[in-house]
Amino acid sequence: MAAHGEYNHIEIPFDDAERAKRFYGGVFGWQFSETPGFEGYPLYTAGPGGLGGGLGKRGEMAGQTVRNYISVDDIDAAIAKVKELGGTITEGRSEIPGMGWFAVGTDTEGNVLALYKGNEG
Repeated sequence: MAAHGEYNHIEIPFDDAERAKRFYGGVFGWQFSETPGFEGYPLYTAGPGGLGGGLGKRGEMAGQTVRNYISVDDIDAAIAKVKELGGTITEGRSEIPGMGWFAVGTDTEGNVLALYKGNEG
């Protein structure tokens, strides 16, 4: 379980799943796996014990650009803090069934970020 403020998941959009897997697997040696309920969203781990994420169809299972998901203790409080400090929320709180909650926004510099609160703890 990632602590508040730690990177949790890096999502990389693709236009062609096999091409993207071939690229990231070939360059970095990443292995990909499918998770039931998330077909078409291959997961990866970046190196032994490294941070992982997923590859998602651009505009469907992923955004238009890379999203860094950052763990938070309280999704609603984090959304409020983003807004309070000048960021924006572009996708409000949404459930990932059986896993937790996420929201997507931008920081004060226009960079995309995603907040994540898992069901554990």
